[in-house]
Amino acid sequence: MTEKVLIIDDDKELGILLKQCIEHNGHWADVAATGMEGIRFLREAGDYKLIVLDVMLPDISGFSVLTKIRDLCSIPVLMLTAKADESDKVTGLELGADDYLTKPFGIKEFLARVNSLIRRYTVLNEKEKGNTQLEVLRFQDLVIDIGSHAVLLNEADVYLTAKEFDLLYFLASNQGRIFTKEQLYEQVWANEYGFDDSNIMSYISRLRKKLEPDGQEFVYIQTVRGVGYRFNREV
Repeated sequence: MTEKVLIIDDDKELGILLKQCIEHNGHWADVAATGMEGIRFLREAGDYKLIVLDVMLPDISGFSVLTKIRDLCSIPVLMLTAKADESDKVTGLELGADDYLTKPFGIKEFLARVNSLIRRYTVLNEKEKGNTQLEVLRFQDLVIDIGSHAVLLNEADVYLTAKEFDLLYFLASNQGRIFTKEQLYEQVWANEYGFDDSNIMSYISRLRKKLEPDGQEFVYIQTVRGVGYRFNREV
């Protein structure tokens, strides 16, 4: 199935190359050269299944664009950066990016990530449309609704990215069971790419900040020292 991808990158040659690769791969791509143009594209034609976003843009930073995107939708975002600095990657993930690529990168790897993100997003949407009795998990003040892809804490909406939701749902649906970082990566990311220890830790940290803002005690997602993580069996 042909899906639409939005590329936001001020490098004209790279934008054209990525568009050609995506379309040769069977999809369709729009290219925006500035952050605000990308936001306009998204608002006017919001049926994208993936956004490829460069960190360095001429008008506003890619991080600012990412924040605006997350205010509008949960479409997967693949961020591109020319910096090898890990802090950029962590910042992007914390703001809601689903994946990251450092320039220069190979086209095969780029397309593999594009296809994987589109596939997971499409499959999730189809499951939600096709199942009229989707599961709702309830734990004290926390509600996880797979049908609406929503999370409520104390009856207030909690915004999660697609991957954050997948990780939380997997842990919660296996309440009390301990998983290593490697096992979580295999289950939630389905071995899409090589295992990244810091990526898992970043996602766990982000979930905790959103679900347990006081940070004094981890009620829902617990660390089992030297082993891994589990969803608290007593909530």
